Amino acid sequence: EMCIRDRVSTQSTGSPELAMSVVAKRPADDGSQQLAKRAKTIDDMPRTSSLAAPIMLLTGHEAAVTSLKFSPNGQMLATGSMDKHIFLWSVHGECQNLQVYKGHKNAVLQVDWSLDGTKICSASADKSLLVFDVETNKRVKKFNDHDSHVNSVCWARADTHLLASASDDCSAKLWDTRVRGCLHTFPERFQVTAVAFSGDDNTIFTGGIDNVIRAWDKRKNDVSFLLHGHSDTVTSLRLSPDGSYLMSNGMDSCSRIWDIRPYAAQERCKKMLTGATHNYEKNLLRCNWSPDGRRVASGSADRFVYVWDTTTRQILYKLPGHVGSVNEVDFHPTEPIIGSCSSDKKIYLGEISAYQS
Repeated sequence: EMCIRDRVSTQSTGSPELAMSVVAKRPADDGSQQLAKRAKTIDDMPRTSSLAAPIMLLTGHEAAVTSLKFSPNGQMLATGSMDKHIFLWSVHGECQNLQVYKGHKNAVLQVDWSLDGTKICSASADKSLLVFDVETNKRVKKFNDHDSHVNSVCWARADTHLLASASDDCSAKLWDTRVRGCLHTFPERFQVTAVAFSGDDNTIFTGGIDNVIRAWDKRKNDVSFLLHGHSDTVTSLRLSPDGSYLMSNGMDSCSRIWDIRPYAAQERCKKMLTGATHNYEKNLLRCNWSPDGRRVASGSADRFVYVWDTTTRQILYKLPGHVGSVNEVDFHPTEPIIGSCSSDKKIYLGEISAYQS
């Protein structure tokens, strides 16, 4: 039988309590049988990571967990939730809850790390963005210029001070943590639900409820090209590790990989990945790339974690365990570990087969 660390974080006292539980013996609710099956097969497999167990369960959020990102060095994990809090977890050992960041007055919709791993930014339905310093655990910035829910935040790839955000106020905005207000606003006709930077930070990609992905040139403040293909709201945008491709996730239950290199062919959509689903909940399901660029993963409303091979477009993993919509899946930057967060308030860390060198 496989032991999973089951963590209960007591918010009031701030002291995390530890409880060990054997998953295979849990009463047969929807997810535990599947998880026990997953655990049984895992027991026979050689270990590939330094996780304390092949699957770790992190609990403590009091509402749906909307977003999850590993820190650039892979030591920590940040999660954002409908409970208005951002949790910081240790990836190794007992996966201890290291810190709880408070300050939002409504749901946290996305979290992201700065390039150097010293700061976390959060986008919230309270119309604000907060920036926290991970070393001092202090809030260092609050951005209030949006007029509606901030759906998405993305830290720049080259500049540790630059941020972009997307909002229901029909705009994307550019921010600098050293400057008070917003640097620039990219106005759109409809609500914007996803944002991402290009590798050189000069292009900002936005996606929204009009199904179109726009590439904004931040020097000209103009759209340099459009990506058409999704037939429903774009819920997530992620740049590939080498900066050549953009992955998008849409409520049409299709993920697409686009060639965003400057002189790419007219038809930029290179791959379509199917399997992961959206449903009536209309959650902003997020996708991410593995550090070697050979796999991508996405959340799904059907409660499974999906991982695809980017070359063959085959589903490599369809992982059970969650009993609610899986809202984001992220890859560890150096080890073959994937993290998933769900509307069931739970976070799982699980190891997969080793990355290709």
